[in-house]
Amino acid sequence: MDFTPVAIARSHLSTAGTPPFQSVFSQEEGEIEIFPEFQEGLKSIEGFSHLIIISCFDRATRKALTEQPLTDGEASHGIFACRHFNRPNPIGISYMALTKVTGCTLSVKGMDLLDGTPVLDIKPYVPAFDSIPEARSGWVSEVHIGRIRETSARARQEMCKNQPHR
Repeated sequence: MDFTPVAIARSHLSTAGTPPFQSVFSQEEGEIEIFPEFQEGLKSIEGFSHLIIISCFDRATRKALTEQPLTDGEASHGIFACRHFNRPNPIGISYMALTKVTGCTLSVKGMDLLDGTPVLDIKPYVPAFDSIPEARSGWVSEVHIGRIRETSARARQEMCKNQPHR
């Protein structure tokens, strides 16, 4: 099984295991740079407000089949019951707002990928297909979700404080 990256993520994020942990809580802006040989695949993408970005966690260690959540890791969970980046197949899924298309570059908001992360595929987010209102969240409680949201917000404030004005 071979996968060929179609693009690369460009962001101000550089440290693995640091927030934002979920793209839905990220305000980070970035770019997805499509490789020229795949540019034709962008035809009609500008009509979508959001994209699903499938990526490869190329810096993940892939060691454990159980992991503790990064924000409130009191109990470990099976790797298939959590969204940790250390997975047998280190594939990531991010949901990002598409803000602009310029040639081979997609400008996005909601970036949660490290700079240089390979992008394996891009799909349009279609609410009628991709939203499941009656879905259950298993062990992921409202408290856990709140901690992820708070951790991502704090990280954003720290990043803004420590970076030169963009």
